[in-house]
Amino acid sequence: MARLVECVPNFSEGRNKEVIDAISAAISSTPGCSLLDVDPGASTNRTVYTFVGSPEAVVEGALNAARQAFSLIDMRKHSGEHPRTGAMDVCPFIPVQNVSMDDCVQCANMLGQKLAEMLHVPVEGFGLLFRTIRAVRRPIAQMLLKRDEWAPDFGPADFVPSWGATVTGARKFLIAYNVNLISTKEQAHRIALDIREQGRGKDQPGQLKKVQGIGWYLDEANLAQVSTNILDYEVTPLHAVYEEICRDAEDLNLPVVGSQIVGLIPLKALLDSADFYIQRDRLFIIEEEHKVRLVISKLGLDSLGPFNPKERIIEYMVKSQEDGQLVSLSLRQFVQSVGARTAAPGGGSVSAAVGAMGAALGAMVGQMTYGKRQFENLDSVMRRLIPPFYQAMNELLDMVDADSSAFNSYMAALKMPKKTAEEMKREAAMQEGLKQAVAVPLALAERISILWPSLKEMVVYGNFSCKSDAQVAAKALETAVFGAYYNVTINLKDITDEAFRAAIQRRASELLHEAKDSSAAILHAAEKRN
Repeated sequence: MARLVECVPNFSEGRNKEVIDAISAAISSTPGCSLLDVDPGASTNRTVYTFVGSPEAVVEGALNAARQAFSLIDMRKHSGEHPRTGAMDVCPFIPVQNVSMDDCVQCANMLGQKLAEMLHVPVEGFGLLFRTIRAVRRPIAQMLLKRDEWAPDFGPADFVPSWGATVTGARKFLIAYNVNLISTKEQAHRIALDIREQGRGKDQPGQLKKVQGIGWYLDEANLAQVSTNILDYEVTPLHAVYEEICRDAEDLNLPVVGSQIVGLIPLKALLDSADFYIQRDRLFIIEEEHKVRLVISKLGLDSLGPFNPKERIIEYMVKSQEDGQLVSLSLRQFVQSVGARTAAPGGGSVSAAVGAMGAALGAMVGQMTYGKRQFENLDSVMRRLIPPFYQAMNELLDMVDADSSAFNSYMAALKMPKKTAEEMKREAAMQEGLKQAVAVPLALAERISILWPSLKEMVVYGNFSCKSDAQVAAKALETAVFGAYYNVTINLKDITDEAFRAAIQRRASELLHEAKDSSAAILHAAEKRN
């Protein structure tokens, strides 16, 4: 899969469409860059751009955007609700696919160096964390830049009035999240001070970790907002911010009227919030699409405009993330790719696909039982049995490509130079490739092992008219384990680590015997239901 970095520059212009479009064009015309989202705000007078590409491409895209902004934005004439340091205010780089945080730090350093050389402006880096930049946003920035502790990391220590200064660095996904209130700007800011981590000062810390906050008024929407930056949504989830603001608003007798995501959001952030509401409200939702809809409804994410998941969720937007993947092929294409004159995809990928279909059949039997009046007494049982199959179905699908990738890694090692100086590297790479080729099918068998108890219950309690589907599920899962076993054993023979080889062979044999016995027991139980 391609190396992908997300870049999210914030430019201090949210009203002039010609300027906004010109910056968009500078990004989208950069080779290797895909512009995913442009989110302008009139009151904030700020536009957030989101684009992805290779590390080299996104740096070039950010430079092209900055060059365009330099000729079109004059900070001496700028006004807006949002604090700012400069025309290109902040420009963070975020790892998306096959890149590390260190790779993104290198992107930021490269941007800082080239931007300073190109425009002769000060650029501040924040490394892995945002440095405290509030002071730079004050009118005394020009004086502070002359101090050693505030000297810019790149470029001259001179304040450029038309540009200001730019802050760049690497970070995790930052979620720009605003909660709408029918209130005054001052009331919204009062809540922001209470919930943000900084609070009202050292002696009055706020309630939520890794959250920045400010209150402002949106003239175009005729309402106030508690505007937040969630710096780490795994520390403070989206729903935690919303629920805390709702509690504070209730104390002040203020109505909350939905909320807003600015820019894009990671899928996991929405699914984490969905799980919270599912558990809190004792709901039964397993499909990803429905979980996303639940969160849109609970948080009112469509209150100021449509929230289209395909246009707002980063994983859905990055279509190239699935380019070339086997699971994105049609069934006909997949079968034809298996039948082609290539070693991959082969038995391992087919085993994963068969296992995924077996798990899908298990979920189907449950879905055909749950919610039907004649099986109403089994609803609680189905709520427990269906999710393991649904989760396994998706995880086994991922293994279709994982198996081919592991095999290709081994083949790449085989093609390494055989010269004496390179022989040890080649042998080490081959051994590592073989261990990866063993690990994927073994993980497949382990994953299926978890399903046997659930399938044994499903065949007993599930809708009788779906008995044959449960039987096919059992044989499909057993077949997948057979395939995994043979893929493990064929690669084990060339592994030189004897202890590793013995342990894996023993575990693979245990999983195969379990699959045979469990499948037989399930088929026997199905036959007894006449």
